[in-house]
Amino acid sequence: MSHARPPGGYRFGEGRDSVVVVPARVAAWLIRHTDLAKVRIAARGTDPELYAVLHDVYTAALGWRASATAGSIPTATAEVEPPSSISTTQAAGLLGVTDRAIRMAITTGRLPAERDGNRWRIDREDFEHYRATRVA
Repeated sequence: MSHARPPGGYRFGEGRDSVVVVPARVAAWLIRHTDLAKVRIAARGTDPELYAVLHDVYTAALGWRASATAGSIPTATAEVEPPSSISTTQAAGLLGVTDRAIRMAITTGRLPAERDGNRWRIDREDFEHYRATRVA
């Protein structure tokens, strides 16, 4: 895993010639939590540069998601199956913390999870995002 750069650390160049490098994990987060997929599809055929950039963001997100959720890397046009979920006990074991620490992260909103009866289920992709933020 890479370490987070400070603000401005992902931008290269100045003005109209500047570019921003988006790490694959961040691309996956953007795709999951925004309407970027809809924007990408809407841009197809109307703005070739916008579509190309969003397509590359989408492809990077798929690659990160596949490796983070222990799947195979799908093609850019393949539909993505929902990643599996894990329990708070499994998450705690993977992070080397207590189950209580995981439940606290859930109740404070730092780790998204859903109730399944009297247990929490954590989406594997959300867990990987949480793990990456702990390392950064």
